[in-house]
Amino acid sequence: MPTAKLVANASPSPIHPDLDSILVSEGEIKKRIRKLGVEIAELYGNEEITIVAVVNGAILFTADLIRQIENPIRLDCIRISSYRNETRSLGKPQVLGHLSLDLANRHVLLIDDILDTGKTLSMLVAVIQKMHPASVRTCVLLDKRGRREVEFEADLVGFQIPDKFVVGYGLDFAERYRNLPCIGVLKSHLQNPPEWA
Repeated sequence: MPTAKLVANASPSPIHPDLDSILVSEGEIKKRIRKLGVEIAELYGNEEITIVAVVNGAILFTADLIRQIENPIRLDCIRISSYRNETRSLGKPQVLGHLSLDLANRHVLLIDDILDTGKTLSMLVAVIQKMHPASVRTCVLLDKRGRREVEFEADLVGFQIPDKFVVGYGLDFAERYRNLPCIGVLKSHLQNPPEWA
């Protein structure tokens, strides 16, 4: 498995007032996504790939990543609820949407924003395997190994990060901060169920 970049030193100068620090800059994200495109090409050769994106979190990552892939691509999305307005995953993930594409005998690449407890991706892989694909691989932008509750490793990882609550580049807290171009640590006093209207 290709080695993910380990994020160790956070930037001391956040670009958003709600961030304590930046873990991964916009430039680092772009550079790593280009490399992931190369790794995907090495894995699949010229084969067509059916990409399944976990939304909403993986929207930005998926959009940027598929532009680095020259293979023929089919794209579908699935929606999962596990965080709601909390900073920790709440029990068993719930599937809120269903796939529209036929996955039988297809090479499936499941893309998510973050792998932490492992519950969501392990559940989704099991769901996809019941559809009899030719293969199933997983790609995540972030891997938070310190939070793992289910034994699961992604095939492709953008960055390994420490056990901090992060937002930006598709990752949210109560649907805020997805549009930030970097990935940063949300200030602790903001990590409570919001009172926003």
